[in-house]
Amino acid sequence: MTAPVVVAIGSNSDDPVAQVRRALGRLAALSPGTFLASSLWESSPVDCPPGSPPFVNAVVRFDPPQDLSPESLLDLLLNWESEAGRRRGPVPHAPRPLDLDLIAFGLERRATPRLTLPHPRAHRRRFVLQPLSEIAPDLVLPGWTASTRNLLAALEGDEVLRRLPDP
Repeated sequence: MTAPVVVAIGSNSDDPVAQVRRALGRLAALSPGTFLASSLWESSPVDCPPGSPPFVNAVVRFDPPQDLSPESLLDLLLNWESEAGRRRGPVPHAPRPLDLDLIAFGLERRATPRLTLPHPRAHRRRFVLQPLSEIAPDLVLPGWTASTRNLLAALEGDEVLRRLPDP
Protein backbone atom coordinates (compact mmCIF):
# COMPACT_ATOMS: atom_id res chain seq x y z
CA MET A 1 0.00 0.00 0.00
CA THR A 2 2.04 2.95 -1.23
CA ALA A 3 -0.42 5.84 -1.24
CA PRO A 4 -3.19 5.09 1.24
CA VAL A 5 -6.27 7.08 1.92
CA VAL A 6 -7.08 7.61 5.60
CA VAL A 7 -10.64 8.43 6.69
CA ALA A 8 -11.82 9.00 10.26
CA ILE A 9 -15.40 8.02 11.08
CA GLY A 10 -17.49 9.27 13.97
CA SER A 11 -21.09 9.27 15.15
CA ASN A 12 -22.89 10.35 18.30
CA SER A 13 -26.56 10.14 17.36
CA ASP A 14 -29.07 7.84 15.63
CA ASP A 15 -27.47 4.50 16.65
CA PRO A 16 -23.78 5.44 16.42
CA VAL A 17 -22.46 1.87 16.24
CA ALA A 18 -24.73 1.07 13.29
CA GLN A 19 -23.82 4.36 11.57
CA VAL A 20 -20.09 3.67 11.89
CA ARG A 21 -20.46 0.05 10.73
CA ARG A 22 -22.46 1.18 7.69
CA ALA A 23 -19.77 3.72 6.80
CA LEU A 24 -17.08 1.05 7.19
CA GLY A 25 -18.95 -1.15 4.72
CA ARG A 26 -19.34 1.63 2.19
CA LEU A 27 -15.66 2.57 2.40
CA ALA A 28 -14.59 -1.09 2.09
CA ALA A 29 -16.70 -1.41 -1.06
CA LEU A 30 -14.94 1.64 -2.51
CA SER A 31 -11.46 0.15 -2.19
CA PRO A 32 -10.16 -2.08 -5.00
CA GLY A 33 -7.21 -3.25 -2.88
CA THR A 34 -6.00 -3.31 0.69
CA PHE A 35 -8.51 -2.12 3.29
CA LEU A 36 -7.67 -1.84 6.99
CA ALA A 37 -10.22 -0.82 9.62
CA SER A 38 -9.63 -0.11 13.28
CA SER A 39 -11.76 -1.36 16.10
CA LEU A 40 -14.65 0.82 17.22
CA TRP A 41 -13.77 3.23 20.01
CA GLU A 42 -15.94 5.34 22.30
CA SER A 43 -14.71 8.85 23.01
CA SER A 44 -15.91 11.88 24.88
CA PRO A 45 -17.15 14.69 22.65
CA VAL A 46 -14.45 17.28 21.89
CA ASP A 47 -15.40 20.94 21.29
CA CYS A 48 -19.09 19.97 21.31
CA PRO A 49 -22.03 21.67 23.02
CA PRO A 50 -22.57 20.75 26.70
CA GLY A 51 -24.53 17.55 27.15
CA SER A 52 -23.45 16.05 23.82
CA PRO A 53 -23.38 12.25 23.91
CA PRO A 54 -20.15 10.28 23.47
CA PHE A 55 -18.90 9.40 20.01
CA VAL A 56 -18.23 6.06 18.42
CA ASN A 57 -15.09 6.37 16.28
CA ALA A 58 -13.07 4.30 13.83
CA VAL A 59 -10.37 4.95 11.25
CA VAL A 60 -9.77 3.22 7.92
CA ARG A 61 -6.75 3.09 5.66
CA PHE A 62 -7.23 1.85 2.12
CA ASP A 63 -6.04 1.88 -1.45
CA PRO A 64 -8.22 4.25 -3.48
CA PRO A 65 -9.51 3.57 -6.98
CA GLN A 66 -7.10 5.04 -9.54
CA ASP A 67 -9.69 7.46 -10.92
CA LEU A 68 -10.62 8.90 -7.51
CA SER A 69 -9.35 12.38 -6.66
CA PRO A 70 -9.24 13.86 -3.15
CA GLU A 71 -12.01 16.29 -4.08
CA SER A 72 -14.27 13.59 -5.51
CA LEU A 73 -13.76 11.48 -2.37
CA LEU A 74 -14.61 14.51 -0.23
CA ASP A 75 -17.82 14.98 -2.23
CA LEU A 76 -18.70 11.32 -1.71
CA LEU A 77 -18.05 11.52 2.05
CA LEU A 78 -20.18 14.66 2.38
CA ASN A 79 -22.97 12.98 0.41
CA TRP A 80 -22.87 9.94 2.71
CA GLU A 81 -23.05 12.23 5.76
CA SER A 82 -26.10 13.92 4.28
CA GLU A 83 -27.76 10.59 3.45
CA ALA A 84 -27.22 9.52 7.08
CA GLY A 85 -29.14 12.60 8.22
CA ARG A 86 -26.38 15.06 9.04
CA ARG A 87 -27.53 18.66 8.79
CA ARG A 88 -24.97 21.41 9.18
CA GLY A 89 -26.53 24.20 11.17
CA PRO A 90 -25.69 27.23 13.26
CA VAL A 91 -24.40 25.18 16.24
CA PRO A 92 -20.88 23.99 15.46
CA HIS A 93 -20.00 20.43 16.45
CA ALA A 94 -23.61 19.56 17.33
CA PRO A 95 -24.45 15.85 17.71
CA ARG A 96 -24.47 14.15 14.33
CA PRO A 97 -25.34 10.75 12.93
CA LEU A 98 -22.21 10.60 10.78
CA ASP A 99 -18.97 12.53 10.54
CA LEU A 100 -16.47 11.46 7.87
CA ASP A 101 -13.13 13.27 7.82
CA LEU A 102 -10.63 12.82 5.01
CA ILE A 103 -7.39 12.68 7.00
CA ALA A 104 -4.98 11.90 4.16
CA PHE A 105 -4.98 11.01 0.49
CA GLY A 106 -1.66 9.38 -0.23
CA LEU A 107 1.13 11.93 -0.39
CA GLU A 108 -1.22 14.70 -1.52
CA ARG A 109 -0.99 18.09 0.16
CA ARG A 110 -3.79 20.61 -0.25
CA ALA A 111 -4.66 23.92 1.33
CA THR A 112 -7.80 25.19 -0.37
CA PRO A 113 -10.98 26.68 1.08
CA ARG A 114 -12.65 23.25 0.58
CA LEU A 115 -9.94 20.82 1.57
CA THR A 116 -6.76 20.72 3.61
CA LEU A 117 -4.58 17.61 3.40
CA PRO A 118 -3.48 16.11 5.57
CA HIS A 119 -6.28 17.08 7.95
CA PRO A 120 -4.96 20.06 9.93
CA ARG A 121 -6.01 18.83 13.40
CA ALA A 122 -5.71 15.04 13.09
CA HIS A 123 -2.28 14.96 14.73
CA ARG A 124 -3.79 16.50 17.90
CA ARG A 125 -6.87 14.30 18.20
CA ARG A 126 -6.74 11.14 20.26
CA PHE A 127 -9.99 9.93 18.66
CA VAL A 128 -8.12 9.86 15.32
CA LEU A 129 -4.63 8.83 16.44
CA GLN A 130 -5.60 5.94 18.72
CA PRO A 131 -7.63 4.04 16.10
CA LEU A 132 -5.10 4.95 13.38
CA SER A 133 -2.26 3.71 15.57
CA GLU A 134 -4.05 0.39 15.86
CA ILE A 135 -3.92 -0.20 12.08
CA ALA A 136 -0.90 1.91 11.02
CA PRO A 137 1.35 2.65 13.99
CA ASP A 138 4.37 3.57 11.87
CA LEU A 139 2.52 5.73 9.35
CA VAL A 140 3.98 9.22 8.92
CA LEU A 141 1.67 11.44 6.89
CA PRO A 142 2.91 14.28 4.68
CA GLY A 143 3.95 17.23 6.82
CA TRP A 144 3.96 15.19 10.03
CA THR A 145 7.25 14.84 11.87
CA ALA A 146 6.45 11.59 13.67
CA SER A 147 4.55 8.35 13.30
CA THR A 148 0.99 7.95 14.52
CA ARG A 149 2.29 5.85 17.43
CA ASN A 150 4.73 8.58 18.51
CA LEU A 151 2.19 11.39 18.07
CA LEU A 152 -0.28 9.43 20.20
CA ALA A 153 2.33 8.87 22.93
CA ALA A 154 3.13 12.60 22.99
CA LEU A 155 -0.49 13.78 23.29
CA GLU A 156 -1.31 15.68 26.44
CA GLY A 157 -4.67 15.82 28.15
CA ASP A 158 -6.90 13.44 29.98
CA GLU A 159 -9.14 12.27 27.14
CA VAL A 160 -9.71 8.53 27.40
CA LEU A 161 -10.97 6.29 24.64
CA ARG A 162 -12.63 2.97 25.36
CA ARG A 163 -12.31 0.18 22.84
CA LEU A 164 -15.73 -1.31 22.15
CA PRO A 165 -16.11 -5.10 22.08
CA ASP A 166 -16.19 -6.81 18.71
CA PRO A 167 -19.66 -7.96 17.64
